[in-house]
Amino acid sequence: MFFIYGVEDTNFDPGYEPDWAVISTVKRDQVREHPPVKETSQWSFSLPLSELYSLRRSRFSLGRNFLVFTSRGGHPLPPLHFHRGGTRELLRALQRYIILAPSPVDGRLFLAYPHDSGALSQSFDELHLFDDGSSDLVSRFIQDPYATTFGGFSKVTNFFRGALRPPDSPFHSRGPQDHHGPPSADDEPGFELITCGVELGPKPDVTRGQPLDKWEEFLDPEGRVKDPQQIKELVFRGGITPSLRKDVWKFLLGFYPWNSTVKEREDILRMKTDEYFRMKVQWKSVSEEQEMRNSLLRGYRSLIERDVSRTDRHNTFFSGNDNPGLALLNDVLMTYCMFNFDLGYVQGMSDLLAPLLFVTQNEVESFWCLTGFMEMVHQNFEESQEAMKQQLLQLSLLMKALDPELLDYLDSQDSGSLCFCFRWLLIWFKREFSFEDILSLWEVLWTRLPCENFHLLMAASILESQRGEFIGSDHDFNTILKHINELTMKLDLQTVLRGAEANYLQLACCKELPVKVQEVIGLVRSPQPR
Repeated sequence: MFFIYGVEDTNFDPGYEPDWAVISTVKRDQVREHPPVKETSQWSFSLPLSELYSLRRSRFSLGRNFLVFTSRGGHPLPPLHFHRGGTRELLRALQRYIILAPSPVDGRLFLAYPHDSGALSQSFDELHLFDDGSSDLVSRFIQDPYATTFGGFSKVTNFFRGALRPPDSPFHSRGPQDHHGPPSADDEPGFELITCGVELGPKPDVTRGQPLDKWEEFLDPEGRVKDPQQIKELVFRGGITPSLRKDVWKFLLGFYPWNSTVKEREDILRMKTDEYFRMKVQWKSVSEEQEMRNSLLRGYRSLIERDVSRTDRHNTFFSGNDNPGLALLNDVLMTYCMFNFDLGYVQGMSDLLAPLLFVTQNEVESFWCLTGFMEMVHQNFEESQEAMKQQLLQLSLLMKALDPELLDYLDSQDSGSLCFCFRWLLIWFKREFSFEDILSLWEVLWTRLPCENFHLLMAASILESQRGEFIGSDHDFNTILKHINELTMKLDLQTVLRGAEANYLQLACCKELPVKVQEVIGLVRSPQPR
């Protein structure tokens, strides 16, 4: 029996994470109806070690760790947050009593076994996954799960997907008798095995083009954009001349439809201006007394004020005290909370707005451009973090296809599913490049060419560029993380963009590319959940 007691950290503010994690406090689900788990107080529970099935180590914030235990009945226990370290110490303590074997397909998942491994060996025998006897199978599995397991993987392609779920769980993999049933909604994506049998061709040479420097010639007499796809291709290839950004960005971000006339755009602007100020009045008219009884609005205001005070202060538009640019930044973000009640404000959104406000120099236009931008990335800021986990899995798939040796090295350093790339993907490399480079990068990404996940190909390009630093070194996880963070403002944007496009072309030309990778780069459409 082990007993864990967690003291609530009243000073911990879930809205502020040093590396842009947006995992907030987790409501503790009551598990009294699932013995043998016992809750002995509001902040503690107990569970016999014999009933522990697995534990998952999540580290998406890089600065805040938490563990999730799952019982053999398939019931996850309340997450244990470690605000000041201690996860490794707890794992070492547990290993004195049980075996914690890392999952071969998820470096953050550990399966729990008793030190008496007879039952485990028997289970492998019954599955007939391996040709040889299982007398030393358990020890080989624990010491080298990849080599031991993949030898028998071809016999049961879904073995690990099933092995990652408790046998009594309602989400356990279906047997052969019900393989025609609907897929489980809980199936976690990203577990397709990509073997070294797929050989990519040479990486092609890619050249960048010149920025879009003309606009009027692409409009018909009534002001419609004659060929939106041509505009997107030109922007993807070379970006936009700064003087045209204010006009073109409004189309890329959905403020104006591509087929709208000049007259229609005047009407749209008038309508959107009225709508914006109606929403702004909603929070502006809340009295101090009302706000005292509205903790949600009060929390949003506090977070926004704190983030605004440190967003892009090196830029003249936001520098100095009592800067009108800061006031506009604050007002637009507060109004966005009225526009999207479900999401509200999450740390990092001020980083997305600042370049929009800088280019448009207009409160209303920057707001509606922000809504268009958030349509592309809003899932990054959702509390569940499922979209971020999905993107990290997709990045692992790309790296497995592009450079399996590099991915294996990074995984061997307890990198936590490439979690050091979390900030890159969350706010689209905002902290990695200069302010001017970010303007050029984002307009390229807004074209959604050549695929919607081009930002993942960029992340892969950056990792590949650091291959010489990693392969053959003795870097541990902390050293890798430190090196990645020190790349800030040292990367050449055009080189990264060329590498990302070369990655896309190299993968797209492979006739035997795994379907999961094809889905990531948009060659085939991902199946929609039922």
